[in-house]
Amino acid sequence: MKREEKITEQLSRDMNNLREMDRRNFMKRIGGGLVIAFSVTDMPLLAGCSPQEDEKRDVNAYLKIGEAGRVTLYTGKVEMGQGPITSLPMMLADELDVAIESVDIIMGDTDICPYDEGTYGSLSTRAFGQVLRATAAEARAILLKMAAGELSTDPNQLQVSNGLVSTISDPAKQVSYAELTKGKAILETVKEKPELKKAAEMKIMGSSRLHVDAELKVTGQAKYSGDIQLPGMMYAKIVRPPSLGAKLISVDTSAAEAIEGVEIVREEDFIVLLHASQDTADYAITRVKTEFEEEIMEVDNDTLHEYLGKNGTEIREIGSGGDPDADIDASGTLFVSEFKDPYIAHAPIENHTATAVFEGDKLNIWASCQTPYSTKEDVAEALGIPQEKVRLNEIFTGGAFGGKIYNPQAIEVARIAKLSEKPIQLVYSREEEFLYDRLRPAALVKIKSGITADGEMVLWDYNIYFGGRRGAKHFYDIPNHRTRNLNPSGESKGHPFYTGAWRAPSNNTNTWARESQIEIMASAAGKDPLQFRLDHLAENQKMTKVLEAGAEKFGWTPAVGPSGRGYGLACGIDAGTYVVVFVEAEVNKSTGHVQVKRAVVSQDLGLVVNPQGVIIQAEGCVIMGLGYTLSEEIEFEGRKMLTRNFDTYTLPQFSWTPQIDVVNIDKQDEPPQGGGEPAIICMGGAVANAIFDATGARLYQLPMTPERVLEAIRAT
Repeated sequence: MKREEKITEQLSRDMNNLREMDRRNFMKRIGGGLVIAFSVTDMPLLAGCSPQEDEKRDVNAYLKIGEAGRVTLYTGKVEMGQGPITSLPMMLADELDVAIESVDIIMGDTDICPYDEGTYGSLSTRAFGQVLRATAAEARAILLKMAAGELSTDPNQLQVSNGLVSTISDPAKQVSYAELTKGKAILETVKEKPELKKAAEMKIMGSSRLHVDAELKVTGQAKYSGDIQLPGMMYAKIVRPPSLGAKLISVDTSAAEAIEGVEIVREEDFIVLLHASQDTADYAITRVKTEFEEEIMEVDNDTLHEYLGKNGTEIREIGSGGDPDADIDASGTLFVSEFKDPYIAHAPIENHTATAVFEGDKLNIWASCQTPYSTKEDVAEALGIPQEKVRLNEIFTGGAFGGKIYNPQAIEVARIAKLSEKPIQLVYSREEEFLYDRLRPAALVKIKSGITADGEMVLWDYNIYFGGRRGAKHFYDIPNHRTRNLNPSGESKGHPFYTGAWRAPSNNTNTWARESQIEIMASAAGKDPLQFRLDHLAENQKMTKVLEAGAEKFGWTPAVGPSGRGYGLACGIDAGTYVVVFVEAEVNKSTGHVQVKRAVVSQDLGLVVNPQGVIIQAEGCVIMGLGYTLSEEIEFEGRKMLTRNFDTYTLPQFSWTPQIDVVNIDKQDEPPQGGGEPAIICMGGAVANAIFDATGARLYQLPMTPERVLEAIRAT
């Protein structure tokens, strides 16, 4: 069954369970007080979801106002470092009129939290958060109605502060939320869309808050899957192939079995070594002798982009206008470029990890995972047991960036726990992490564009091979344009590795290619690159304002590139946020080393719930973005991955960190947009344009390593 079908089936099952469960049993499960069950109907769960399917999304979370006055949010979202554990309670507390300190949040426990499709796409605050605010407002209205009866007055004559309801005329006449809910078991669902608070009424949203999990994490108290210790637990190591697609021919485990305490469990070609010590298990797996037949695939780093261009045979048009095949006037200029992007890894701090134990016939799992519910379904299907017999427990996730949407380690640890009948912990080695990672797909972008003699953009023909559509459509004023996505079809060959979402999926590639091409034209037209963009944004005032605000903070002064200053910028749109990154870079023309000295992130993301959280995310995007821009690349031959650890895969280092400033456009009365991904999409384009401005060298391949920078300088 496809994952999309399983999601729809599970949503229907969750709602049916709620309908069939009588109020007494439901409240016994969730606890006494006032409980509001609500749905996230505004969240784009399934592409092309029909109205009938849409109606199945009736319950995605619970909000409980308890008898002791504490408020608890039960949500399927997970905390993996981007801050919803803080921003969601802030939104709830402000709309409900309670102190933030009185709000608890339980995330991703599949036994007590309702279904959620996963934590990705910067949807937690901008989609789920808005529905949460409406639910909190609905709960407040219900409580005011209850208070009006208790105080013998009209709800319009009441006011609320920190969960205490009082009459406006006599504040001493009061009743608390706790008193209103004590001894009661009330289950409600959201019936209408109440009006949300305006910015002027907010007391919590818009103020900077330290992440509530910060102390836990810096003191080492936060629990991750690898921190779970169970009585009698064994550590597992799996016999792995040297490359994807390889078939096992023979295996000899005798040397490993000779090590005291080593146990072997096997199910066909799924061969696992167990030991009570992780170190011994790690050593024992090296003693296993194997022979594999590897799958041959005629592609490597040198032939990769030719391969992508050849096999991108299925064409999907994303957008068009005017006459994309129009000829450029003889007085104009045509520009044809190819931009090449490699495979890159997620490389999270925490490797894929899972711990599991059967308690009777029920399986308990702790997994580093951003999709607990679909992972639960996958585990149940793999083991052939009912879903209600699998529980994924609440746990922190140590970095994901899209790489933990799919969680093979959870399925594997479940299989091992079943085979061995023991508590099991499985921690991927860094080599396993790279091999089984769903890499950011390599891509080839071909662009043909044209300007008139006056420097006006009149043609844009954009084609991305094997990459995604996110961020591919341009937002400039260009009369004749076409954007297409080309992927393998039929007999065409696909990627040699698993690929998937990588922070702002495909938008990094698309923004780098588009913004590089824009500056190629700006330079040829003799225009300042900032002004060139502004001249082609008459229909996009939002981006214009973001550009102008960032330029002011950066101290941009007009100049035609290359000016020798090392200034670069790039614009983009991601997760509903309009963003521009300005950088100043210094290029060593003898070594090719690029040092980004400072960066300014300017963005319009509507309501900024937690300004400090947004700044932290933007800073993280800038630093992480330097990795795909300057150093990260998977080397490979066919399906054999040569880059398998940090000795050959370079992440950004502390010495690379520039001065970073963040400008958020004041739009507090507008809906919030995503803050965890937008800034990263601009880093490749901004740095590439800064290198050009500093040296006159234009780079067409990422990462822009010192060797490639030197080669481009010499070719200038």
